[in-house]
Amino acid sequence: MTEDSRYEAVRSRDARFDGAFFFAVSTTGIYCRPSCPATTPRRHNVTFYPTSAAAQGSGFRACRRCRPDAVPGSAEWNARADVVGRAMRLIGDGVVDREGVSGLAARLGYSARQVQRQLNAELGAGPVALARAQRAHTARVLLQTTGLPATEIAFAAGFASVRQFNDTIREIYALTPSELRAARPGRGARFGPVAPQHASGGLALRLPFRGPYAARQIFDHLQRRAITGIEDIGGEPGGRTYRRTLRLPNGPGIAEVDEVTGDGWLECRLYLSELRDLTTATQRVRRLFDLDADPYAVAERLGADPVLAGLVSRCPGLRSPGAADAHELALRAVLGQQVSVAAGRTLGGKLVAAHGDPLPEPSGALTHLFPRSQDLATVSFAELGMPGARRETLRTLSAALADGTVTLDAGTDRDQAERALLGLRGIGPWTAGYIRMRALGDPDVLLTGDVALRAGMLRAGSSAAHADTWRPWRSYAMHHFWNAPHPGDEPSDRSEPALVSHERAPERSRIAHT
Repeated sequence: MTEDSRYEAVRSRDARFDGAFFFAVSTTGIYCRPSCPATTPRRHNVTFYPTSAAAQGSGFRACRRCRPDAVPGSAEWNARADVVGRAMRLIGDGVVDREGVSGLAARLGYSARQVQRQLNAELGAGPVALARAQRAHTARVLLQTTGLPATEIAFAAGFASVRQFNDTIREIYALTPSELRAARPGRGARFGPVAPQHASGGLALRLPFRGPYAARQIFDHLQRRAITGIEDIGGEPGGRTYRRTLRLPNGPGIAEVDEVTGDGWLECRLYLSELRDLTTATQRVRRLFDLDADPYAVAERLGADPVLAGLVSRCPGLRSPGAADAHELALRAVLGQQVSVAAGRTLGGKLVAAHGDPLPEPSGALTHLFPRSQDLATVSFAELGMPGARRETLRTLSAALADGTVTLDAGTDRDQAERALLGLRGIGPWTAGYIRMRALGDPDVLLTGDVALRAGMLRAGSSAAHADTWRPWRSYAMHHFWNAPHPGDEPSDRSEPALVSHERAPERSRIAHT
């Protein structure tokens, strides 16, 4: 975008660009999201920034009206495979807070100086500033959604000291922590992930997304695959609540997400054994529900295809679900090889019951955490009743995840991870591609050998010959074909294949000959 086109987006208060860039106003000293409802400033008083951290680094404070720190993440970071995109995903997962800049650089395979230089050049802020902006946002959420003392919030948000916490809050919001807590927006506030307190006592959040959001399809997808013990979905379609356990850096947690969407957000409640895990837990839920997607960009590209145009208009805002835990997703992909969705779900329940870690205290149907990969590397899996070759694949993958042969963190080089997966016995192109799409959040995967995909293309009258024109959103194209209507379907009859799973890996020949 040019600066003139950005200014036009600001003038029209275009929410499609919230999170894609920020603008600051020299006469007021504040920065905003493009859709800010305040009076549009004169062009010569406006400066544009790629990140909120860059605006903060230039001395601007966050607008109290539009809360620019609460926008959805930029879809660009999911689409980009370069070091900047990978770094942004890792920073979002809290790596800088836990491991410092040196830890971030080590995960990326660059020196700390190289990472600093590249982030500054493209984003106007280095890793410390980007992590600081994220800590300030976490602190604001805790101040406005809990009654915790400010000192506890400071360390839970990742600050090294109370003084650093106080100084940062005053600098970014032009308020003291006490004043920021008192400025908590009401129930009907359009901007900011601040939800009313929930009777259950969980930390209530509003997780923002941009554009239309096909909640029914993603809840259908999760419900078909919910594994007993770690996942549960209750309620009727349209009013369901998805619950699952989370294995977090500092302890277990539970996330609840409601299907009913607010005005641009999903209601979420987090139950954490350690508040320090708030940022990580939030990002993992966002990835699972694909909340940082840009449905406008997806629709523009896919809508240019005459066949996909009809599917996109039939189901606007269709998402490509990610994963709350990359290792878990990878192991579940192997469990789902050559079996139906229901059978894969049953196998997952048996695995959790036999090898999962029990929660300190069960929460309804949630009783366990998914097993750690290192705990599965040497077990027999006899209780699963799977073929010997697939049990060996499960052990091989578990060992590779445990010893680092295969790395699936938020900033992993996707090409490198796929090559490492394909080097394992029993892992073929379908499984590796499925893991790349869901565990690594790649928006541009097409599983050309998938049976359900080919069936969906046939129903829609398309073929993979046109796939290059769908880049870089082929994962979304695949979901649209999986959701393609069957003859006689009403618009809401189906969300995806019920009997033929796209987790059924057509890799018999590979497993038999490797």
